[in-house]
Amino acid sequence: MKAPSPTLHKLALAAVVVVFCTAPTPGDIGGCGQSPDLLDAPTFFANKKSTDCSRCKECELISDTCDHACDDDFPVATAFPKGCYPLVHDGEVCLRALRHASCDDYASFAADSSPTTASECNFCPPERAP
Repeated sequence: MKAPSPTLHKLALAAVVVVFCTAPTPGDIGGCGQSPDLLDAPTFFANKKSTDCSRCKECELISDTCDHACDDDFPVATAFPKGCYPLVHDGEVCLRALRHASCDDYASFAADSSPTTASECNFCPPERAP
């Protein structure tokens, strides 16, 4: 049996490269096959408040942030900062990260002094002064 020629190997490699390099990346189409719909702020913030309350209770955290999250009378944000337009996928990733964060991480997120933000939830970073 005759071995395939080097030219045939090169053509096969070129075909594989073309197939993988011409496909769109997930970020080009909104991520994970979803359409690039804007995230509804009131729905997102209501879900985040509920997640925050659940995690604060689960992790036995005590802070003003946790108190506000678990207080039905405390208002929920209804808009993102000016110039911030996150997608539905961004909100889903953020909420999933919060649900799966460790209690130590959540204590940092809910801290009254210098709270942190899960990197997945930082889709509207504050603008920095020039």
